[in-house]
Amino acid sequence: MKLTYKHTVLSCYLAYISSAAANNLPALLFIIFQTDFGLTTTQLASLVTFNFFTQIIVDVLGAKYSDRVGYRGIAIISEAFLAVGLVCIGILPMIMGNKYLALVIASIVYAIGSGLGEVIISPMIEALPGDAKESAMSILHSFYCWGFVGVVTLSTLYFYVFGTDEWYVLPILWAIVPVITLIMFSVVPIRELNDSAPSMPLTDLFRTKLFWLFLLLMICGGAAEQAMGQWASLFAEAALGVSKTVGNLLGPCFFALAMGTTRGLYGKYAEKLPIKKALLICALIALGGYLMVSLIPNPYIALIGCGVIGIGVGLFWPGVLSVASKAIPAGGTAMFAILAVCGDIGCSVGPQVAAVVSEINGAGLSMGLLSCVVFPLTIAVSMLINIKKHKDI
Repeated sequence: MKLTYKHTVLSCYLAYISSAAANNLPALLFIIFQTDFGLTTTQLASLVTFNFFTQIIVDVLGAKYSDRVGYRGIAIISEAFLAVGLVCIGILPMIMGNKYLALVIASIVYAIGSGLGEVIISPMIEALPGDAKESAMSILHSFYCWGFVGVVTLSTLYFYVFGTDEWYVLPILWAIVPVITLIMFSVVPIRELNDSAPSMPLTDLFRTKLFWLFLLLMICGGAAEQAMGQWASLFAEAALGVSKTVGNLLGPCFFALAMGTTRGLYGKYAEKLPIKKALLICALIALGGYLMVSLIPNPYIALIGCGVIGIGVGLFWPGVLSVASKAIPAGGTAMFAILAVCGDIGCSVGPQVAAVVSEINGAGLSMGLLSCVVFPLTIAVSMLINIKKHKDI
C-alpha cells in the first residue's frame, strides 16, 4: 500500500490523541494516588506544575533545534516519550519506594513528549500541500478534545468493568496509541515548512511587530481556555448536585465537547468564514459565556455558560496559529514553537488570575471569572483592528 499525505494527517490526529491521553489520564487517577499512596493535594498539584514547566522548556528548546533534527525525528521522539511516560505511570509507583518521586519522573517523561508534539505537529500540518490550512489546523486541534473525551469515557468504562485495583494496567494500555503513532511517523511522507524556502532567523522574527501581537493573542487564548476549564467540574457539581468524582468527569467532558465541536465545525466550513472573522465571533461568544457564569447567580445558567465558553475558546489556539502562519509565512517551525510557549503560559496565567481576584477581599469565584473577560475581549479588539488594517491577511 502506497502511503500518502492522508496517512500523514491521520498520524498527526493520533499524535494529538496520544498527547491528550498523557496529559489527562493522571488526573483521573488522582483519587487512587491519594488513597493508595497517601499523596497530598499539594503533591498532586505539583505533578501538573512539573508537566507544565517541562513542556515550556521543551517548547523553547524546540524553537532552537527543531529544524536541525527534522520533523520526522522529533515526531518519533515525541511519541516515544509519550509511550514511555504512560508506561512509567503504571510501573514506576509499583517498583519504587517513593511513590511521589515515581510519578514526578513519569510526569516529566510524558511532558517532554507532549511538548515536542506541540512544537512539531501543527507546522507538519501547515507544511502539507493544499490551500485549506485553517480548516486542517482546526480539525487537527479538535482531535485533542476528542482524545480527552475518549480518555475520560473509556477509562471510566475500564474502572466500571475491572474496578480500580488494576488501575496500573490502564496507562499501559493507553501507551499503545503513541506506539502505533510512532510506527506511522516512521513511514508516512513528511514535508517541512522550510523545504521550499529557509525560515527567517529568530532575531528577525522578534523584530516583526505582528509577531508580538500573535504572542499576546496566544497568551490570551490559553488563558481564556483554562480559566474556565479549570473550574468546569465545579460548575457541574453545583448545577447538577452530583459528587465531586462525577463532576470532575462531566464538567471537563462537557467543556471539551464544546471546544471540539467548534474546531470540527470550522474545519468543515472554513471556506465560508475567514479565520479572522471567525476568531472575532468566537471571542464575542467566549465573552458572553464569561458574563453568563459570573453575573447570573444560577448554577444551571453557569453550566450552560461553561459550554458557551468552550464553544468560544475552541478556535483561539488553532486560529491564531493559522493567522500567524499566513501573516508571517517565513516564520517556520521556530515561530510555532514560540507561539506554543505563549499558549502554555496563558494556560497557567488564566486560572491564576481567576484565583487571585476571587481571593481579594473575599470577592468570590464569580468576580474572579469576571476579571477573565479581558482575555476574549483582547482577542476581539485585536481582530477588529487587524481586519481593518490587514485585509489581505
